[in-house]
Amino acid sequence: MMRILITGGTGLIGRRLCAFLTAQGHTLTVLSRQHASMVKALCGANVIPMRALEEYRADTVFDAVINLAGEPIADRRWTASRQQVLRNSRIALTAVLLRRIADAHHKPGVFLSGSAIGYYGDRGDDWQDESASAGQDFGALLCAEWEATALPAEAMGIRLCLLRTGLVLDAAGGVLQKMRLPFLLGLGMQIGDGRQWMSWIHIDDYIALLYSLLIDANAAGRFNMVAPNPVQNAGWTAALAHQLHRPAWLKMPAAVLRLMLGERAFLLTGGQRVRPAQALARGFVFRYPELAAALEHLWHVPD
Repeated sequence: MMRILITGGTGLIGRRLCAFLTAQGHTLTVLSRQHASMVKALCGANVIPMRALEEYRADTVFDAVINLAGEPIADRRWTASRQQVLRNSRIALTAVLLRRIADAHHKPGVFLSGSAIGYYGDRGDDWQDESASAGQDFGALLCAEWEATALPAEAMGIRLCLLRTGLVLDAAGGVLQKMRLPFLLGLGMQIGDGRQWMSWIHIDDYIALLYSLLIDANAAGRFNMVAPNPVQNAGWTAALAHQLHRPAWLKMPAAVLRLMLGERAFLLTGGQRVRPAQALARGFVFRYPELAAALEHLWHVPD
């Protein structure tokens, strides 16, 4: 069993990951600014809270580090100050974390570090696998710098996996929770022309894929954490409406979104058609490769 440090453990993915890893018998420490009682409530009674990275001392022993921390990118306008918050929560934290690891007498064997498929920017209908280059918009450059900040782990002899995460589907939170009520009210809508690609993954597949990377000593490099069958926004909208037995005939013009959200509108009007090439090459089998089956599992609504 492993001693594992998790940053971002109180987030949507982190909470599910903590429950899974605890059930596997691993010992977890979760870095969070929240009160210890809240961390335990969210992540499990046996989790060890860590309030600051200063508590990661030279004699601290972790066998693995999973770095998922990062302020939500879509919640607020990308003002200069907000962009700095986003960079600090990802890049600055990762840099400090690696300095703590460098100073530790016992180095973790594996470092799994967050990123996102926003790394690719908007590439239209072109497929993107892990060999593709980074885009040039703010989100892409943020991901590229985040990944670059994690690379010194390799020089320390630590196995490094970079997790390029797509839309994670979980009924308990995230994008599906935000969309459920509008769609139930018949207010679900297509964004722009509906042609932008949405690369997604069921939370159970995400956790299973992450765990396979954690325990496989041969897994290293960049991994697209998405299902193998992305959909365009029009198909996404139709699938959600069908699953909830509601109409979805409304359309949100891209120009209106740009007025409302500024640069952030790119997150909705742009997209990435991403293939999980490295996961498939390793023989990983997705339980939910198709959106309809994933929604049926998460949003079962009787006829």
